[in-house]
Amino acid sequence: MQNCLILDDYQNAALGLAEWTRLAGRVAVGTVTEHIPDRDALVARLTDAEILVIMRERTPFPAALLERLPRLKLLVTSGMRNASIDLAAARARGITVCGTDSSPTPPTELTWALILGLARHLPLEVANLRGGGPWQSTIGADLSGATLGILGLGKIGARVAQAGRAFGMNVVAWSQNLTAGQAEEAGVALAPSKDALFEAADFLTLHLVLSDRSRSIVGEDELRRMRPSAYLVNTSRAGLVDQSALLRALEEGWIAGAGLDVFETEPLPADSPFRRLPNVLALPHLGYVSRANYTRFFTQAVEDIEAWLAGAPVRLLG
Repeated sequence: MQNCLILDDYQNAALGLAEWTRLAGRVAVGTVTEHIPDRDALVARLTDAEILVIMRERTPFPAALLERLPRLKLLVTSGMRNASIDLAAARARGITVCGTDSSPTPPTELTWALILGLARHLPLEVANLRGGGPWQSTIGADLSGATLGILGLGKIGARVAQAGRAFGMNVVAWSQNLTAGQAEEAGVALAPSKDALFEAADFLTLHLVLSDRSRSIVGEDELRRMRPSAYLVNTSRAGLVDQSALLRALEEGWIAGAGLDVFETEPLPADSPFRRLPNVLALPHLGYVSRANYTRFFTQAVEDIEAWLAGAPVRLLG
C-alpha cells in the first residue's frame, strides 16, 4: 500500500471533489489542511509518503527538501507549471513530477472582482454599513471610458481585455513580445512602450509568467509613471512587482490603491503592512480557487496517480 498526502488543503475540500476511492486498496490517501512553514516539522509530517499532491506553490519543494524525503516517488502539482519545484533535483532522485490542467477563467473573474472592488471602494463601504458608519462616504470611479492597461496579453490577459471592452473601457496592452497583430486580434491597442502603458492606465493589471526576465518588471519608475488616481491589480505573482517600491507608492500616494491576490510570503504574515493599508484590497491568493477548477485539479491528480501506478505516467513536468 502506497501512502499519499494532499498538502495545504485549506478548505478541507480535496477528498470531496474527486473519486479517490478509485485508488482504494492500492493507495491510502490523507490530507493536511494547515500550512506547515517549518522545514523540520514538514519533513516529519511527510516522511512516510510515497506520493504527494500539492497545490501550486503553497509549499515549495527545493532540492534541500526533496533530499530529506527518501520515500517520495511521485509529486503531483495542480497546474502544468510550478516554479517552486526543483525539477532537476526531483529527476536526479527518481521522483516523477506530474501536473494537471488549470482554467484561466477563475483568475480572470477574480481580477474583475478586485477592479470593481477598488473602483467602488467596496471594503470601506461594506465596513461602514456593517459597523453603523456613514451612509455613503465615497464616490466611485467609472469604468466606462476609463483606460484599462494590461501587462501581458496571454490566456488570462486576453480574457481580462474582453471583459474590459464589455465595460466600455479603452483597453491597451504591452509585453516584451506582444505584436500589433496579436493585440489587434485580441481587440486591444498596443501601447508603444511599457512606460506609455503605465502613464495611460487608470487601472493597470498584471498577467505575466514570473521569470528572470519579468521579475520586478514593475518597479519605482513604473509606479511613479502611474497617475495618482490609478490602481494597480496583481493576481499573477508578487515577484513581478518590487514590493518595497509598491509599499512606498501606496503609503505616499503615488497611486490611488492596489488590488493584490499574491504576496512574497504566503500565508501573508500577520504584521504585513498590506493587511492594514486602507488603499489596498487584499485577498488570500484566491485567483485559481473555484469549485470547477478544484474539481479539475483533484480529478486529474487521481488520474495522474493511477497512470503512475500503471507504469505510464501522464502530464509529466520537466
